[in-house]
Order: sequence, then structure tokens, then C-alpha cells
Amino acid sequence: MICSALVLAAALDVAPSPAPHAGQEARAIKALSAEDVAAYLGGEGMGLARAAELNHFPGPRHVLDLPAELGLTAAQRAAVQVAFVEMDAEARRLGAAIVEAERALDGRFARGDLGAAELDRAVDAIAALQGKLRAAHLRAHLATRAALTPEQVARYDALRGYAHGSGTHHGHH
Repeated sequence: MICSALVLAAALDVAPSPAPHAGQEARAIKALSAEDVAAYLGGEGMGLARAAELNHFPGPRHVLDLPAELGLTAAQRAAVQVAFVEMDAEARRLGAAIVEAERALDGRFARGDLGAAELDRAVDAIAALQGKLRAAHLRAHLATRAALTPEQVARYDALRGYAHGSGTHHGHH
């Protein structure tokens, strides 16, 4: 009984922990950190192509960083560069649209003038943009793998530290 009273007294003496989002209320766009905004605007991958990357579909940016190690030919380098440039332009465009859509949604909540139907439309629009952004990154991985040999893909996986980098690559070429 005394032990229970001491535990209860100790629990009551502890200050409540801050909410997990404490401090984020000062963000320009509440749903996005400054790092998120920079990543969207910069066309960064943000892990969107992890399904490709970890299943033997190399990323164009990383392949372009390893031309000598992968033994890229001029034609391969050009093909991967095209995949990267197209992806980067689309990712930056879509990223800017996502940031603007999040800014608009945040503004509607800040003004308190958002109903359920408008909310659904705004969230659906943001989700569609996010899906297109992910597809843009994944398409670049498809194009990059198509430009490489199976041996280069295996070497890429090994250089990136993937445990099964020397495994087989089904469906390639």
C-alpha cells in the first residue's frame, strides 16, 4: 500500500511530456518541415523509389556518381543522364505543386474555412501529386536498369552495400 502511494506521488510530480508535435506549430506549412520542403523543391528521392532500389533497379543519380566503378560506356552514361534529367524536371515540378497544395490546405485550416468535401478534394489532389512524384522516381529506375548489364547491376548493388548484390536479377534484359 505504501509502495503504491509512493509510485502514485512520484507519477503526479512528473511534468507532462510535450506533445509529439510541440514546436511544429511555428512552421510555415505545418505538415512539412523545412527539410521536407527543400527535398520536394529539389527533386530529391525521399525514399520514394526504395522498392526499385532494393530490388536491383539502380537509381540514375547514384549510377552517374559511379561511372568508372560500373564501367559505364558513353552510350550508357547518356541514357542514364536522360533518365535522370527527365525525372529531375518532373520531380521538381511535382514537388513544387505538392508544397503549394500543402500550403493551401494549411491556409484553409488556419482560416477555419474548410468543410469535409473541400478537405477530401484537397487531400485527394495531394495524394495524386504524391503518386505521380513516386512514379516519376520509379520510372527513372526502370530506365536506368534497362541501360545497364546484369553485371553492372550486381556491381552497383555491391557498391551500395546491399547484402544480395551478387544475386540474380530476374527479368533483366
